Amino acid sequence: MLYIVPSPIGNLQDITLRALEVLKKVDLILAEDTRNSSRLLNHYQIIKPLSPYHQHNEHKILHHLVDQLLQGKTMALLTDAGTPGVSDPAYLLVRECNAAGVKVECLPGATAFVPALVNSGLPMNRFCFEGFLPLKKGRQTLLKQLAMEERTLVFYESPVRLVKTLEDLIGYFGEDRACCVSRELTKLFEENRRGSLREVCNYFREKGVKGEIVLTVAGSGSRKGGGNGAAFTSAENRETEDEPEEETGDLD
Repeated sequence: MLYIVPSPIGNLQDITLRALEVLKKVDLILAEDTRNSSRLLNHYQIIKPLSPYHQHNEHKILHHLVDQLLQGKTMALLTDAGTPGVSDPAYLLVRECNAAGVKVECLPGATAFVPALVNSGLPMNRFCFEGFLPLKKGRQTLLKQLAMEERTLVFYESPVRLVKTLEDLIGYFGEDRACCVSRELTKLFEENRRGSLREVCNYFREKGVKGEIVLTVAGSGSRKGGGNGAAFTSAENRETEDEPEEETGDLD
């Protein structure tokens, strides 16, 4: 039996009771980064064997893991943050388990793009999740296609590439397209900056960017929204200028 277990994207309290129960009962926990997963497990006083499972070793250990599962071993897969398989490892293992007849159960839980989409104020009845844009090959072709997409678009992005990505979107989508940048979701300094692509780009070019990013962009058929570029933040984040440096995790 393989369990896909979502983990918190920032706040350690954002894990379900069922997820904790599963982590306590399995024989082995597969972790994208054993150090990150150890912090979560230690917080909840869960002591279980950990084994690394990530994009650099998944092809090598895939069949060995499936063989162990076929022999009756139970495993849980954890990534650094969010739901495994959403812009993180899981697909290959789930595919092979399905092919081999190993039961797979995915628990509901944290996924970064859902609160970002809901909080953006953009239409959410139909949306398109793109994950991370290609860095080079295929980037321009994809952006040309997405410029005509009528559904709300959701991207993940690195803080070091955010401004560059916003500039690229301005070039293909136009500077007036409404968007929202959500960063540090569920953490003390969570921020959701809404406005046009130009307004939000100028804001982060001047302010700088910290934390992992979810970028939500209106579809081609949406009216312009958020034109004043105002930021809507939680009560804990009225002042962001004095925000301390903190370690950030991956979003998924």
